[in-house]
Amino acid sequence: MSATFRLDRARAALFDARGRRFDAAQRTWREADIAPDGDCIDAIAAATWQQRDSGHPIRIPVGVIGPREAPPAQLDAAERVGSGLARMGHAVVCGGRQGVMEAVCRGAAREGGTTIGILPDADPSCANPYVGVVVATGIGEARNALIARAAFCLVAIGDSYGTLSEVALGRQFGKLVLGLEGAARVDGVVHVADPDDALREIALFALAVPTESSPRR
Repeated sequence: MSATFRLDRARAALFDARGRRFDAAQRTWREADIAPDGDCIDAIAAATWQQRDSGHPIRIPVGVIGPREAPPAQLDAAERVGSGLARMGHAVVCGGRQGVMEAVCRGAAREGGTTIGILPDADPSCANPYVGVVVATGIGEARNALIARAAFCLVAIGDSYGTLSEVALGRQFGKLVLGLEGAARVDGVVHVADPDDALREIALFALAVPTESSPRR
């Protein structure tokens, strides 16, 4: 879905195509009290403004989940998603180990983003080198529920039994779950073509713009 917005930087005001003004504190659109003005921007740029300049960023991290054993296409997708989320200003939470988890952290860290790894292990040294904040739970795969619950939304890249459990828990918790590169075809998971589409959907969700991918219980 394409969406355009108008950003008046001088007045710190973001408007949608209907002329409504974005209330960043409440993440809602309200009838504008001033005339819409400013530069036309896309959803990614609008969400980046929300995170970096509005004064009311979403502090809940975006979850990225996927297998430890992953082919190059999945690793590349995870790295691109991590980079894009960091540029937008979103923190990333994942399982903190290798494969998709390491790739998303590598991409986010390269852009100066915050990376949080929720480990199944009690030993923090098990985290991949790109995790900035290590949470060594020592509770094994039960940590999957923590990732699914803590995430603002989830991006599933590839599939595995552990990833599938996180997908299912995310949907159980009413979270938006996006899937790409072979993610499980589970009811309620919104499959996208590539990392750019995933980032665009996350931006629209962060901006409270209803789309076909908006979560349904």
